[in-house]
Amino acid sequence: MKSHSPSASDPSAPTVLRRVGPPLAGALLAVLAMAGAAAAAPTVKYDYANPTAFIARSVEVPAGSTVLFVSGIPGSAASGDTQAQTTEVLSKLGDALKLQGYTFADVVNVKVYLVGDPALGGKMDFAGMNSAFKKVFGAEGEPNRPSRVTVQVAGLASPGALVEIELTAAHAPK
Repeated sequence: MKSHSPSASDPSAPTVLRRVGPPLAGALLAVLAMAGAAAAAPTVKYDYANPTAFIARSVEVPAGSTVLFVSGIPGSAASGDTQAQTTEVLSKLGDALKLQGYTFADVVNVKVYLVGDPALGGKMDFAGMNSAFKKVFGAEGEPNRPSRVTVQVAGLASPGALVEIELTAAHAPK
């Protein structure tokens, strides 16, 4: 199918092109094409309250993006403490992302569920989770950091799991 680009002399051209005449019509069409090209390539926008933080205050995903939801993956008791389980879970999540053509750079939101660690008197090991988390998000060379929520829960479906993490990733339209 042949593409049709209107000219100033074309009766099907928009009124503005017929009024400005051939010399300006070409320039106006070029500007409109550039604006259309820029609008056709929106990007995911990250808002960082603290530029050195490893999470974003907010993330805006443009309309038309492809969004991937990765189910929660729990840690295994055999892996050890919260930090070790978080490292294990993030590795498995990285594999899940890769299978769908995504990377951690595409992650826009993370939900972290922590069980109270018996070694810490039943309190969640937020520092241990963060220690593993910041090796993936906010690490050197990692340009994007997701928004995140972390909550302590009474328990997880997987016995002995101290952490479960779910992700949302997005690819902006091209």
